[in-house]
Amino acid sequence: MARSALLNVMVDAVRKAARSLIRDFGEVENLQVSMKSPGDFVSAADKRAEKILLDELKRARPGFGFLMEESGVIEGDDPQHRWIIDPLDGTTNFLHGIPIFAISVALERQGQIVAGVVYNPIMDELYVAERGGGAFVNDRRLRVAARRDLIECVVGTGVPHVGRGDHSAYLAELRAIMNETAGVRRCGAAAIDLCWVASGRFDAFWERYLHPWDMAAGLLIIREAGGFVSDADGGDAMFASGSVLAGNEDIHRKVLAVLKKARG
Repeated sequence: MARSALLNVMVDAVRKAARSLIRDFGEVENLQVSMKSPGDFVSAADKRAEKILLDELKRARPGFGFLMEESGVIEGDDPQHRWIIDPLDGTTNFLHGIPIFAISVALERQGQIVAGVVYNPIMDELYVAERGGGAFVNDRRLRVAARRDLIECVVGTGVPHVGRGDHSAYLAELRAIMNETAGVRRCGAAAIDLCWVASGRFDAFWERYLHPWDMAAGLLIIREAGGFVSDADGGDAMFASGSVLAGNEDIHRKVLAVLKKARG
């Protein structure tokens, strides 16, 4: 695929940050680890990767603002553009030596996501999309799965951990989805889960209690792969609600109906 100059900037920054993560992943037992909240760890590797992304993107587009997991909001001189960054989605996986984690970078222009990159450095899978230009993994065009029957579908999810979320409500949703589908999977990195919907590995994905940096790039990648995205209640307030539901149009509608019935 032919990448724009903007997308090349994003890919170059992500690959540079990935080299740092790969080195740290190889020495995961030696990482200096602190705890932000129960089950939500932040490592020295996370902070190093974010610093690389900040420096690289700021040098390439000095006026753009930032919304980042670790550093929060950094205002830019250009109010129309901001980067939305998760330097290490799947931190708990990373710290436990589980090779399912990713770097996620999205560009927001006037409130709309116009470019996204998600990179799983261990699998060397680079997912990219620009608005109106399609979605790709390692230069191969992506399309969401075409299944129409829930009984044939594998659905991804995120499981709320200790101190986070309504566990009883989630278990009701999970039980309902289990009863209707071929299987449920939990990988531990929402950015990857969304890309796996875009690539057809998952037929759908839902999760609550997310942040914008968890899903910004993935939302665009799914849409550019022909998928349908909403919040978990069927609206368009993904960032405000902290929830997401994605799939092809038919499966999205059917999963949404199951979730709504489960929650009463």
